[in-house]
Amino acid sequence: MPERHSAAIASPDNAYARAGALLTIDLGAVRENYRRLRKILGAVDCGGVVKADAYGLGAAKVAKALQAEGCTNFFVAHINEGLKLRAELGADPAIYVLNGLPPGSEGEASAAGLFPVLNSTEQLAAWRANARKLGRRLAGVLQVDSGMSRMGLAPSEVEQIANDPDAFEGVDIVLVMSHLACADEPEHPANELQRQSFEQLRAKLPAAPASFANSSGVFLGKPFHFDIARPGVALYGVNPTPGKPNPMQPVVRLDAKVVQTREVGDGVGIGYGHAARARLNMRLATVSLGYADGWHRNASGAAWFKGARLPFAGRVSMDSIILDISALEPDALVAGDLVEFIGPNQSVDDVAGYAGTIGYEILTDLGDRFERIYKDECPALRG
Repeated sequence: MPERHSAAIASPDNAYARAGALLTIDLGAVRENYRRLRKILGAVDCGGVVKADAYGLGAAKVAKALQAEGCTNFFVAHINEGLKLRAELGADPAIYVLNGLPPGSEGEASAAGLFPVLNSTEQLAAWRANARKLGRRLAGVLQVDSGMSRMGLAPSEVEQIANDPDAFEGVDIVLVMSHLACADEPEHPANELQRQSFEQLRAKLPAAPASFANSSGVFLGKPFHFDIARPGVALYGVNPTPGKPNPMQPVVRLDAKVVQTREVGDGVGIGYGHAARARLNMRLATVSLGYADGWHRNASGAAWFKGARLPFAGRVSMDSIILDISALEPDALVAGDLVEFIGPNQSVDDVAGYAGTIGYEILTDLGDRFERIYKDECPALRG
């Protein structure tokens, strides 16, 4: 590939040549972010949330990178995610299923050594019945609703099971957890109210380690840390402290290839609906990226090439975006060149701002049409 391209990638494989866009995932940065979080947490255990295929970045590879840093507690949303992760990581790490188990899947979960998060009295009863069927004690996690009204045992249900001598027959509670609703707003009064509620609820339950802090919760201070923290999006470079400098290292880079360039006359319509009109002697580049790849249709902003900002011209299409390249010298950008959409000049959070959403959604929407490059596996991208 010519050196003039914005992301120089050498490979004997033709996959890069075929690709319309390249998604680079820096596993070294994931590991560095884990180390930064662990430093803040001190003696508190730092787990890793790898649900939704590690927020779209590849759970198997990300989890192995975290495992290499000493992570032993992994959190997924669904049992299928847990089963796949168990096959990748082996028998040693603890894998927690945050949504609990769909009825009828308890046997598979226990056979794989997964820890279900028991969010309701029904889930607790099903896990208890599974233990009875197997004739052995099973480990489980209790989630209490401390004020988010999403998942977990309501205070009345906590009272109910606390007064039931048979509630935990055959079940060993290895963790009690809850989830913060407003951790990314450190001054929000709900944070402290939830913390107090969590303390009160867990005091009524069997003594066990506690988990409360998500990515932003890690930055709320020691009273929110408890025994195991559950960072997710911070591991992947999204800012867990909105409004302040990002304490995490960027993990993702997205570059898309130029399909063709053209010069258009004054007043010529650009893209669907002619949502934009050309200026005199305007030059355009069409790049191979669109909403079918997970780039939001309303995320109209800019891309970058060799330090130059290239504004979007017209609407985002399914498979392409048109850029205004008038700021570049003629022939500075040609078909096959790579243009940066996420990278040193434009973060995931910047793109989320264009789309009116959050970094979580930008990452998890990135599709499977990209050629994915894991930086520690590509010699040309090391260092």
